[in-house]
Amino acid sequence: MAFLNLYKDNLKRNYEFLRQKFKENNVAWGAVSKLLCGNEIYIQELIDLGIDEIHDSRISNLAKVKEINENIKTVYIKPPSKRNLADVVTYADVSLNSELNTIKWISEEAVKQQKKHQIIIMVETGDLREGVMGEDLVEFYAKIFRLPNVEVIGLGTNLNCLNGVMPSTDKLIQLSLYKQIIELKFNKEIPWVSAGTSVTIPLMLNHQLPKGVNHFRVGETLYFGANLFDDSTIKGMNDGVFELCAEIIELQEKPLLPTGNLAANPQGEIAEIDESLYGQSSFRGILDLGLLDVDPKYLIYDKDEFEVLGGSSDMLILDLGKNPKNYQVGDLIRFKLKYMGALAVLNSYYIEKRVK
Repeated sequence: MAFLNLYKDNLKRNYEFLRQKFKENNVAWGAVSKLLCGNEIYIQELIDLGIDEIHDSRISNLAKVKEINENIKTVYIKPPSKRNLADVVTYADVSLNSELNTIKWISEEAVKQQKKHQIIIMVETGDLREGVMGEDLVEFYAKIFRLPNVEVIGLGTNLNCLNGVMPSTDKLIQLSLYKQIIELKFNKEIPWVSAGTSVTIPLMLNHQLPKGVNHFRVGETLYFGANLFDDSTIKGMNDGVFELCAEIIELQEKPLLPTGNLAANPQGEIAEIDESLYGQSSFRGILDLGLLDVDPKYLIYDKDEFEVLGGSSDMLILDLGKNPKNYQVGDLIRFKLKYMGALAVLNSYYIEKRVK
């Protein structure tokens, strides 16, 4: 049976590193938990670190956070859908918004629930995902400030998630200027400029973060120690929070090339034949997880030791060459994971989740 380890000491090391850096820069922050896919054991580990603000894009995950600790501030981080608004107001203290009608509906729901719901207005800064266009921002805010039971606590932006547009000092200064314009125009204080996600952290570490930016939403760097500017691990952080372990369920020496008439497999792929390999063989291992659980391109491993050749829905196939490590059936193969790989594994019902 395949399983996923979360190494709590490595997670704590990453958390303490970020906590100290944000403190030095006078920046508030919350942890993004969507990678954990609502796993209660892992959410508890997150809360046990001392985190008091959790962000997620699934309202069911925020409901679990509230079940564990109702005092955690919960933030819903994608534009709410109309049919989801009652739960958003119930389980999220804050939501990120960019549609005027949605905010009107949130206001009506908040009145119905006799609650005050806080919102952050997302601003388009070039990546072309969610966000109000800058030239429309003043008029947008003018209409929101009139709504009951809605409190505007910030403006924010999202970068790098769709078109890969990277954050820059200039873009973040522009966002800070929008905040100043709105505060002057409406004589209202807007506490947060929530411009930071994991991809923005290197700017802060390199002292390029404008002073006006005072709130971050951090997921990937917390879990992987990742510097998303250069794909390295940030010095002082750890990339070993997660480890995927899969058992070898078959290991036999077989020819390198298939035999018979070739057609497309269930993934629509047709094997390419290198005729120079005819007559050669290697040890092939089968692992007890498959494409249903993770795409092999998101697995990190030493390719001098083995290679993942591909897979089917429930099995991945390894080429172990001459098997220099003398692997046997029943042995475990261990992988680090890229972000999307971890997301898939955490979302897999079939992979056991453990804490080490």
